[in-house]
Amino acid sequence: MRVAAGPALLLIASALLAPARAPAAGVVIYRCTDAFGALTVQNDVPCPKGSRQKKQVIQAPPPMPAYRPPARASAPAPPPAALAPPAAVQPTAPWAPAIADADRLPPPALFQCNTYDNDSYLSENPSPAPRCVRLQTTDMAGTADDNVGVACQMVTDQCQRIADGAACAAWKQRLRELEAGWKFARAGDADAAKAEYERAQKIVRDSTCGR
Repeated sequence: MRVAAGPALLLIASALLAPARAPAAGVVIYRCTDAFGALTVQNDVPCPKGSRQKKQVIQAPPPMPAYRPPARASAPAPPPAALAPPAAVQPTAPWAPAIADADRLPPPALFQCNTYDNDSYLSENPSPAPRCVRLQTTDMAGTADDNVGVACQMVTDQCQRIADGAACAAWKQRLRELEAGWKFARAGDADAAKAEYERAQKIVRDSTCGR
């Protein structure tokens, strides 16, 4: 039996090498044998009359999926920045440090003064001015009588310097006394009392007492 290698075989090869059709489509192959026994293979064309025909449907392979580049892995998000802790708030005090300790000087001298009636007070003045203390006046019979007149006696308070080791404690006590005097002062005296308190406050804060 002879097999004719004609255009039909080329069509089969072309069909197999051609781009794939839709998945549902296929190629119909006809195997034709004529009266002399010659075999002809052709696609999509039926055999001529007088030939034995054998039909075969060859399904086209499914199309290759379109190429898609691999997805790029996204970079991990950076961790959130750590928050800085809030700055600590330093407490303040009337004698909070204002200058370096090496630059501090001792406070001015302070004196404890005693009065004639056994009272005492703190003062920066070691020699307070004499004061006139009123005396009780009497008549000729020795009876107290303010109508006789007014008399007074000049007295001077006696002051002693406070030792250096106790100076800071004495200055802080004086500061408390001045603060009380300012807060309870009469309206006309409040400004002067406040100024005196602030002056003493600066002495305590900037001296060796403020360390």
